[in-house]
Amino acid sequence: MAGLVNNLIILFLVFQNICLGFRSPLSVFKRYKDTTRSLSSECLGSNRPVISLGLSDFALDIRMPGVTPKQSDTYLCMSVPLPVDDEAYVVDFKPHASMDTVHHMLLFGCNEPSSTENYWDCDEGTCKDKSNILYAWARNAPPTRLPKGVGFRVGGETGGRFFVLQVHYGDVSAFRDKHKDCSGVTLHLTHQKQPLIAGMYLMMSVNTVIPPGEKVVDADIACHYKRFPMHLFAYRVHTHRLGKVVSGYRVRNGQWTLIGRQSPQLPQAFYPVEYPVDVSYDDILAARCVFSGEGRTTETHIGGTANDEMCNFYIMYYMEAKHAVSYMTCTQNANPEMFRNIPQEANIPIPFKSDSLKMTHGHHEETKDTDKSSLLQQAKKEEEEILDQDFHIEEAVEWPGLDLKLGQVSGLALDPENNLVIFHRGDHVWDENSFDSKFVYQQRVLGPIEQNTILVLNPSNAKLLHSMGKSLFYLPHGLSIDKNGDYWVTDVALHQVFKLGADNKEPLLILGVALQPGSDKNHFCQPTDVAVDPITGSIYVSDGYCNSRIIQFSPNGLYLMQWGEDTSSGRARPGQFHIPHSLALIPDFSQLCVADRENGRIQCFRLETGEFIREIKHKSFGRALFAVSYVPGGLLFAVNGMPYPGEAEPVQGFVMNFSTGEIIDTFIPLRKSFEMPHDVVASEDKTVFIGDVHARTVWKFASTEKMEHRSVKKAGIEVQEMKESEKIVEARLKKNPESTDPLKKQEKQHLVRQAGTGVSFVLITTLLIIPVVVLLAILVFIRWRKTTVYGADGENKLDSSSGRILGRLRGKGGGGLNLGNFFASHKGYSRKGFDRLSTEGSDQEKDEDDGTDSEEECSAPPPPPAPSSS
Repeated sequence: MAGLVNNLIILFLVFQNICLGFRSPLSVFKRYKDTTRSLSSECLGSNRPVISLGLSDFALDIRMPGVTPKQSDTYLCMSVPLPVDDEAYVVDFKPHASMDTVHHMLLFGCNEPSSTENYWDCDEGTCKDKSNILYAWARNAPPTRLPKGVGFRVGGETGGRFFVLQVHYGDVSAFRDKHKDCSGVTLHLTHQKQPLIAGMYLMMSVNTVIPPGEKVVDADIACHYKRFPMHLFAYRVHTHRLGKVVSGYRVRNGQWTLIGRQSPQLPQAFYPVEYPVDVSYDDILAARCVFSGEGRTTETHIGGTANDEMCNFYIMYYMEAKHAVSYMTCTQNANPEMFRNIPQEANIPIPFKSDSLKMTHGHHEETKDTDKSSLLQQAKKEEEEILDQDFHIEEAVEWPGLDLKLGQVSGLALDPENNLVIFHRGDHVWDENSFDSKFVYQQRVLGPIEQNTILVLNPSNAKLLHSMGKSLFYLPHGLSIDKNGDYWVTDVALHQVFKLGADNKEPLLILGVALQPGSDKNHFCQPTDVAVDPITGSIYVSDGYCNSRIIQFSPNGLYLMQWGEDTSSGRARPGQFHIPHSLALIPDFSQLCVADRENGRIQCFRLETGEFIREIKHKSFGRALFAVSYVPGGLLFAVNGMPYPGEAEPVQGFVMNFSTGEIIDTFIPLRKSFEMPHDVVASEDKTVFIGDVHARTVWKFASTEKMEHRSVKKAGIEVQEMKESEKIVEARLKKNPESTDPLKKQEKQHLVRQAGTGVSFVLITTLLIIPVVVLLAILVFIRWRKTTVYGADGENKLDSSSGRILGRLRGKGGGGLNLGNFFASHKGYSRKGFDRLSTEGSDQEKDEDDGTDSEEECSAPPPPPAPSSS
């Protein structure tokens, strides 16, 4: 009987295993995504380190088991065994760490870790036998992607059976709150044999000395290569604070070929080798690190602490499986004379934003300027200085740009000279005929837009300075401008992202496949916006109307990672989108904020990892929030959408404190009305531009700061700045240059008298109501008496008498108070209850009632329900 039971149990387990193997790959992938996301905020330890990804693939999570380092420059190690005995291949890495707490991580492969403890001090060593570096991370580097068919070999007869994670905790002040750290990396492994085996080549200086105060110090490394050919596909640089630039080369027959060159002060990721480089027998691999000893009072040596330096150039390569070597090193300079011919670029430091250095490498130093909190304190101080100013945003009514003849205005940006750049659709419109149910554009027969779709205007007088973009686009959408002045735009009909030079007719870079919607790494589906990191050059794309994700690309357009998913039923969770419509990159805080349109909120994520940080959501946003823009110093600007029938929240602009999310101010236009404000952009002086896709116009708003003794000059007439209740009248008077000063003063005084009358209205009413009631009572009594005594004649006399009295009362109450003018003169006045009700559809606005994916940007009826694109 016992044998029968055992056999049944074995059969059940085998059957269950077979069933699991035939699960939907999509469901397995989603499970993998959800699990890895939750790991970023939980210390799961060894509870679920292995996640099945199908018959041949699985994920292995390697994390610190909730540690709290006690002192700075602590190196902690932990090990995880390979969960299978047979050979496997690592094909992907996903880091889970932040440079706020971690200086760098290294992942080793070996057969015997130095300790069997849960974790240990790495001073005891990492492995007892030979170890190979499989992965390295520092400074919020993005995930590393291996080429197709390439993997690190582990397990089996030749590969390591353990992974050892080494984490360097730099500044222990990050752990003042005694929290536990769970940094680590998730590996994607497969049992499928890979034809190409990846390996790591480490070039490292071991004897460099940097004299104090020395402006330029070079550390050179060079080795002859004596193995089978290898192909290089990624590189990483690493120094501490004194490093300026690190460069690596292949030298063949005296010719120097660049492998990679980067500032070690930027995120220390594995960057892709831009052009394929192969290394053959007897080639020379060379690297140079450039340091500066300025600011140091003693010699700096190579080492692992804050007072030391490092010069490392990592190369990821692959080789044919039969010749593969997993790890090689070079620590010498075999030919110092050859460095006289090194390309000059190796000696030129790469510029980077100084604030990024202030974020430190995580090292602890005694000096104040290396305290990681100093940057946050400085940013906080600057933010407080700006937010402490009392201001209100109002329309600049003298700006003539409102009268420009434009198509549907979809995108706005400010270039490095603060000129306004407009992206519009010319004579094309987004309507119910634009796309089919699979999001394929249906109006190709119209051809591209024949007008210039990109207009550069003087922000003061709306004068056209430059125009471009003719015959390039079908349905423009998002626009942003990077620090170099290059334009980044999206086209929802073409399903593409373009990089354009201000003076170039042809695109400098194109992402996506023209007119082909999709959801993989090479396709978009109606992408909405682009943001470019000014420090790293990384490209972020919000994709879009029929995908719900944010995708990160390298500066040259290589796919790095993505995050986001469709909104589930019920309340939208963090990381879920219902049209990610607009992006705002906040370099001061290393965050990317997304206008999650149909969820009516702003979501902010960590730039380097896509980790959710927080949500900003207010009732006054209503159901839809269209666009968001950030101003250095801590101001966030946004604009919402028209309310749905039955909803009361008006369409308006918002000014928010970025740190707290609190709304500081709201604003609406004086001329015309918002119909569908689609994009917003703001400058540091709080000048705001809003583009409206239905009104086909651009409004300009400006800050009116409440400061005494400040005056403005207009048309040669100096006018003292007025109180808040007079500002609207002043703006209207400015439109009439023929008005004389006495007339202006008279009208303004008249308005103030009206306001004074309004303020006293309640008091007057209170004083009059009692005698009126008494008088009416007396009149009723007299009427009753006269009806009894005099008959009809008495009644007629009473009517005429009481009519005169009531007439005088009406006369006294009328004409002296114009409520319309009174309310219109006050800040915050809105005609929201009396405006024309807009029945126009939204820019691909999703409708929860009919279940459609999109409702086109037009006033026509919505299309029939459409399935999601594949």
